[in-house]
Amino acid sequence: MRKILLCSTAVTAFLMLAGIALAQPPDWYAHREERYRGEQWRGHMFAEVREDLDHVQAATFGGRDEFRLVRTKQELNELQSDLTAHRYSQVKLDQVIATMQRVVADNRMKPRDRDILNDDLQRLRDYREHHEHWQH
Repeated sequence: MRKILLCSTAVTAFLMLAGIALAQPPDWYAHREERYRGEQWRGHMFAEVREDLDHVQAATFGGRDEFRLVRTKQELNELQSDLTAHRYSQVKLDQVIATMQRVVADNRMKPRDRDILNDDLQRLRDYREHHEHWQH
């Protein structure tokens, strides 16, 4: 009886672990690479940057790291609201870039996540230089 119970417990544990493994979302990094294929990402660049910030924030333990991320997302939201209303503000864009640079420089994160945010920073800088030719 004990042997059957032990075997049953082992099988149940195996099935639970297999279910968890199958239920995992696809690799976030691969998903991100797909989002940036082609040029269509330009129309929703700010949403893509926000998604990257959300990803980094999910792995953040709080404190100053969390504060910098929340502030960057707030400034990004304000910038996007202005752009939606057809008001371009280089000052606000520069603020987003500056706060995001502080996140990249000061927050604790995986090197791969730092690379992603640096890539986003470069996209924001490119937007600053060529915003009149971009859709948003």
